[in-house]
Amino acid sequence: MSLELDARQRAMLQEMGVTVWTPLPPTRAAASAAPVATAAAATSTRPTARADRPVPAPTPAAATTTRRPAPTAPAVATVPAQAAVPAAGPLLHAPVALYPQADPAATPAELGAGWLVLLESPTPGEPLAGDSGRLLDNMLRAMRLHRHPRCFVATLARPQPGLAGQGDAPAAGLQQALATLRPAMVLVLGLGAARAVLGGREPLGRLRASVHALADGTPAIVSYDPSYLLSATEAKAAAWADLCRALALVRHSSGR
Repeated sequence: MSLELDARQRAMLQEMGVTVWTPLPPTRAAASAAPVATAAAATSTRPTARADRPVPAPTPAAATTTRRPAPTAPAVATVPAQAAVPAAGPLLHAPVALYPQADPAATPAELGAGWLVLLESPTPGEPLAGDSGRLLDNMLRAMRLHRHPRCFVATLARPQPGLAGQGDAPAAGLQQALATLRPAMVLVLGLGAARAVLGGREPLGRLRASVHALADGTPAIVSYDPSYLLSATEAKAAAWADLCRALALVRHSSGR
């Protein structure tokens, strides 16, 4: 909106220092605005880039990055599972009499009704053969058991492939032997024989320190194997102490 000022009002404003802008007539305003519009139109229609030169599209950052192949997991060879084959345990051979020629009338009474010796032997059919067999014979003769016709030995041995009827499992074989022989004492010689007959995983020293009662109540004493005593001669004194303890138990039980 413009102000219609007369000459007198304009003079008063000029005296006050107020500049009064006088609007141009319509014809002059249109004429002066035309060059400005023409220049603006020319500026807006000027191309920003040459039409014959295509502007390259921006390259994505992921395209400029060299991708490394993902590491491949090493191939793992698959080994087919095999069924575990349990190791065959020892078998107890049938007891055999060591001194069947002994005279029963001359048998010392303090030796009791009979003895059963259990041990592992490399020669199950001939328990008194070889160096270990001769040492076993000497040990039993020192106890005067060579004068007892009912002194038996039952050997433990690993089964051999292809041979049938080699023996019974230790527990079943021992039960049958005890029922048949009814010995007054059982000597278990060696750690292998002790674990097969008595079970458990206790060391030999702890087994030797106790008097064991078998399933039917028969007492049993554990001592060293003759094969071990051949190389460990320092253990012979301890073995003899074990045998003397077994003799004392039988003598006490028989009232002698």
